[in-house]
Amino acid sequence: MSIKVILPTAFTRHTDGVKQLNSSAPNLPALLAEFDQTFPALSTQIKDEDGKLRKFINIYINDEDIRFLGGDGYAFQDGDEVMLIPSIAGGRG
Repeated sequence: MSIKVILPTAFTRHTDGVKQLNSSAPNLPALLAEFDQTFPALSTQIKDEDGKLRKFINIYINDEDIRFLGGDGYAFQDGDEVMLIPSIAGGRG
């Protein structure tokens, strides 16, 4: 099984310029653990001190928010496209 992981430009400074990679991770926790090994600098940006995904990082599977697919319990399917998207906040203060 293989999934495609797409990273936004904002994260590429933590991945030596890598914007896309393939993974055989079966689910989100396994993918995050893979980042610990492959891209430790990225891992510290997307995970909090408890090892959980930071609240401002959104995960989309084939353009569908993972929260609507079962969250961490969602089992990746062969060919899934996984995107990590940081939330952008702004406004007038």
